[in-house]
Amino acid sequence: MDQSLTAEEKLTLKTGAFGAVFLVSNADPGLFALVRESFAASGVIAGTSGVVRDALTSGPLPRLPEGSSAQVEQAALAALGRAMAILREKAPGEVAAYRSVVLTAADRVARAHRGVDPVEQVAIGRIREVLDATDRTSG
Repeated sequence: MDQSLTAEEKLTLKTGAFGAVFLVSNADPGLFALVRESFAASGVIAGTSGVVRDALTSGPLPRLPEGSSAQVEQAALAALGRAMAILREKAPGEVAAYRSVVLTAADRVARAHRGVDPVEQVAIGRIREVLDATDRTSG
């Protein structure tokens, strides 16, 4: 049975998901690309349901640390790992949905402007590694 998530846990899920999208978007920066990518990600998030939708569409916006790209990436991927751990503990039925929305949003962001370039593919690969690593630790 799924348990309720605290506001802090919801923010962790949001930080992980939005952080993953940011990593892919930031891999190929540009103002026009950012607008198209934002619409692509929001469409995926709007299509979710249950605990995942509630976490991603309510509460404050997440804050990633300011600093180098490596620091931002580290914080985003750490939040993504914590989000998966929270879901495995409190809402195991939502793990696959969260994983799917994160990967789908990352892929759509990458494809939103001139297709997926190699730098974006690397970012998606890192996101997938975190999701897959946390899946392996749960089994």
